[in-house]
This record gives sequence, structure tokens and C-alpha cells, in this order.
Amino acid sequence: MPNIVLTRIDNRLIHGQVATQWCGSIGANLILVANDAVASNKLRQQLMDMAAPAYAQTRYWTIQKTIDTIAKASPAQKIFLVCENPEDVLKLVEGGVPVKKLNIGNMHMADGKRQVATTVAVNDEDVAAFKKLQELGVELEIRKVPQEHAEDPSKLFK
Repeated sequence: MPNIVLTRIDNRLIHGQVATQWCGSIGANLILVANDAVASNKLRQQLMDMAAPAYAQTRYWTIQKTIDTIAKASPAQKIFLVCENPEDVLKLVEGGVPVKKLNIGNMHMADGKRQVATTVAVNDEDVAAFKKLQELGVELEIRKVPQEHAEDPSKLFK
């Protein structure tokens, strides 16, 4: 079983908060970005590598490669799994990736979305994915940075 220390939704993927605050506070030594678009975009990968801490390796895998490969991870790899949206996390969980808790960090406002928490905007598809994740036993937490208190996850469903 892979040693996933945190799974986070952040539509910015790897950036300053992820690199400097989350990675250190959870003790991760591998940041795995599960995202179909980024998996084939070397420029975006290079930009994210510049933000990643020197002590952590990075991987950029498609959703399917993550499902197929993560179980082979060494127990020494303390994996920080980062996804762009709840639909991708749901695909991972339904594919057998053992996500027990989901940190919801940043989901920016866009057309068709409504702001439900400080840094979280959702549409109906996001809400459906969060409900299904809860049904599958995944604990939801809204928290921007580790030092802050978590916001009430029921806000996601309003």
C-alpha cells in the first residue's frame, strides 16, 4: 500500500504554499501531481519543479498511470498527492488509490461556480464528486494552509 501522507485539491497544483508550507508540515519527500494535461506538458512541469522544495522529488502522471502505478511505491516514499479537481480525485479513489482524507485547498471561482468557502468555489459536478467521495469513506477537509483551522466541509454542499 502506498504511503500517501496527504491528498490535496489545488487548481494551481505545485506552487509556493504547497512547496513551502504543506510539504514540510506533512513530511513528504515526493509530490505526485495526478493530472492528464500536466503529464504531457514539460513546460508546466519545469515551472512547478522550480517551486518544489529541493528535498522532494516530483512526478507528473496521468490519472490512469497513477491508478496503475501508485501501489508499487516504496514505503519510504512519503507521497503528497496533488490533484486539480474533485472529479480527478474521485477517479483515483474509484480506481483503487487509497485516499482516506482529502484536503481541499484552492478551487478558484469561474463561470458556473459559486463561492462556498474562503478559497473554494464549486459547481454541481464538483458537489456530486464530493458527495460520492464521502460515500466512499473519504474524509473531507477545507484548509488553505496547515497553520489555519479547517473550515466546515458541509459548506461544500450548500
